[in-house]
Amino acid sequence: MANIKKIDQTINPLFDNVLVKPEEAESKTASGILLPDSAKEKPQVGTVMAVGSGQITPEGKTIPMTVKIGQKVMYKKWGGNEIKVNGEEWVMVEQKDILAIIK
Repeated sequence: MANIKKIDQTINPLFDNVLVKPEEAESKTASGILLPDSAKEKPQVGTVMAVGSGQITPEGKTIPMTVKIGQKVMYKKWGGNEIKVNGEEWVMVEQKDILAIIK
């Protein structure tokens, strides 16, 4: 992922960007083995915290966002930008990088 940036204010994504708060990575395996931080995989599931207004076409029309604040989503593993929000690492992804809405 890209560089981590420190943010201490309200974040309003632009266009088709989505701010996601990732779920915590698993700290142990299914068999009960504790994993060190270096062995934990980055989560691909998180909660939508903020969304942009939508993608703008070359004709100037706005394509509305499909995802909404509060939804749980699955996003691509390699994409987006990590940012720090109040000391936590969150991810800013484009809507096209969201693979599914989890219900």
